[in-house]
Amino acid sequence: MVFPGVYAPREDSFLLEECVERYANGRVLDLGTGTGIQGIAAALKGCEVTFVDIDPEAVRCAKVNAIANGISGEFVISDMFENVRGRYDTVIFNPPYVPTDKIEELSTDGGKDGRFLIDRFWSEFREHLTDRYTVIILESSLNGYESDVRRFGAEVVAARDFDFERIVVLKVSG
Repeated sequence: MVFPGVYAPREDSFLLEECVERYANGRVLDLGTGTGIQGIAAALKGCEVTFVDIDPEAVRCAKVNAIANGISGEFVISDMFENVRGRYDTVIFNPPYVPTDKIEELSTDGGKDGRFLIDRFWSEFREHLTDRYTVIILESSLNGYESDVRRFGAEVVAARDFDFERIVVLKVSG
């Protein structure tokens, strides 16, 4: 189910979901949960999931979808990590990554260069990780994912090419 104003899962969501099914483990943070698709995929493989979004309607949507799939979890309204407590084995993030001048809908607006929330994520994520962690994040050629590959030693674990961009899933492990 998709509530009005909540990002409906698309190709990027499904590509990320495939990686969540492969790599998520333990205690999982689904940051920017939207409909809850990533957290639900992690929970279905036995992970303990915290669903987080800045939008209260997205958190409510994720909760409805989780219940419909027989999933329980913690549901938190938070601006990125602001209200997130504890440490996680896996952090999943499908951020708005489209530069403002290329957006078709507000929920995909990643700011001028598509990196507004991505850069914020990379500057804040470490304090929420266990010693043996996995970060699974979706990025795009529109926001220069290559710099994060170099900067964080990220591995491109999935990619899909479209007419105007390449979307990738990056994995960072510790």
